[in-house]
Amino acid sequence: MTRSPGTPLPPPKARRRLREAASLTQAQLADRMGVTRATVRTWESGRTTPRGRRREAYAELLKTLAEEESAAAEPTPVPVVVAVRTGPGSPAEDSESLVLPAKALPTKALPTKALPTAERQEDEPEPAPEPVALTPAQAFDALYEFGTPALVRQTFLLTGRRELARESVERAFQTAWENWPEVARDRDPVGWVRAVAYEYALSPWQRFRPRNRHPEPPPADPGDRTLLNTLLRLPPRHRRTLLLYDGVGLDLPETAAETEASTPAAANRLLNARRAMADRLPELADPEVLHRRLAEVASNERLRAAKPPTVRVGSERRARFWTRAAIAFTAALIGTTALTLRTAPTHYEPPVSPGETVRGVPPKVAPGALSDEELELRQKLRDQMQDGPERLTPRLE
Repeated sequence: MTRSPGTPLPPPKARRRLREAASLTQAQLADRMGVTRATVRTWESGRTTPRGRRREAYAELLKTLAEEESAAAEPTPVPVVVAVRTGPGSPAEDSESLVLPAKALPTKALPTKALPTAERQEDEPEPAPEPVALTPAQAFDALYEFGTPALVRQTFLLTGRRELARESVERAFQTAWENWPEVARDRDPVGWVRAVAYEYALSPWQRFRPRNRHPEPPPADPGDRTLLNTLLRLPPRHRRTLLLYDGVGLDLPETAAETEASTPAAANRLLNARRAMADRLPELADPEVLHRRLAEVASNERLRAAKPPTVRVGSERRARFWTRAAIAFTAALIGTTALTLRTAPTHYEPPVSPGETVRGVPPKVAPGALSDEELELRQKLRDQMQDGPERLTPRLE
C-alpha cells in the first residue's frame, strides 16, 4: 500500500522569507504552530519537514503569508540593473552588471512579438503577446546566457581566481541542468545557481588541488589589486555576506537565508566586514562607494565561460559517468556476495581447541652421569635380595 503524498511546502528559503516579510519571529511562529523554536528553525533550514496535520497547518499558514505579501507588493516590480563601467571606450562585453535583478528571465514562455512603438496610436488596442513554449534546453540556454557573466565576476571577487570562478559557475549550471525541474520552478533560478557556485568555490577541498596552490596574476590596476587583496583577507563567511549585500544587492533576510545564518548573525558579519574594509581602505567606508568599486574591479577582468551546449553536454556526460559507476559498483557488490555464498561452508565445523598448559608435571630430566648418592643407591638395590622365594640356580656337580 502506497502512502499518499503530503501537502506541498515552499522551499526552506521561501518559508523563512515569508515569515520575515510578515514581521514574525521564530518564537511567534512556533507559538502559532504549537511547537518549539528549534523545530521552526529546522523547518526553515530544510533539515526536517512537518508531517500530518501539522504539515497541513504549516502549509496553510505559509499560503496566508504569501497572499498577504502579494497583496502588499507592487503590481509590477521593475528590476534595476546597474552598469559596472561607464564612460567612452568601454567594451560592450564588459558592461554587464554585477547586480542581478531579483528574478531571472522567464523559463517557460517568451513573447514572439515586439512591444508597441511610440508611433502607435493610444486608442489602438495592443495585441496580447503570444507565448511560445520553450524546450528545457532553450530555457536553460537563456538562463545561462543571462546569468553567467555576472556570476563569473562575482565568483572572481569571492575567490580571486579566474579559472576557479569559471569552473565554479559552469559546475553550478551543470548541477542546475541535472535538477532542472526544480530550478525551473524556483522563484529565483539565478539565486539557486549562485548559491551552488559559491559553495563550490569556497569548498575547503579546493586548497588541496595542485593548480590552486600557486597564486594567479593580480589585477593590473594598483587600486583594484589593493581592493581585491583586502577583500580576500576577510573570512570566507564575511566575504560572502559582504558580496551578497553590497555587491549583488540582496536585502539582509535574503543574504542570511543564502548564507544559512540567522538575520542577526548576517548583520554582524556584514558590519565586521565593512569595518575591516574601512580600516584598510578608508575611502570605502561609504556602502555606495564600496558597491561601485566592487563592480569596477569585477568588470575590469576579462572572464570567459563555455557555451551553453558545452555545459549541458558536460552535465549529461558526468551524469552518465556516475550512473555507470554506480551500476558497476552494484554489480561488483552482487558478484562478491554471490561468490561468498558459493564458497561458504554448508555445515558447522567445530574449531580445534587450542592447547592448554598442564601445571604440576616435573620437567623431563636429561640423561647424564650419576651422582655418588645415585651410584650408592643403585649398588644397594643390586646387592639386596628380591622379595619372594630364592631363585634356583642350576649348579654343576
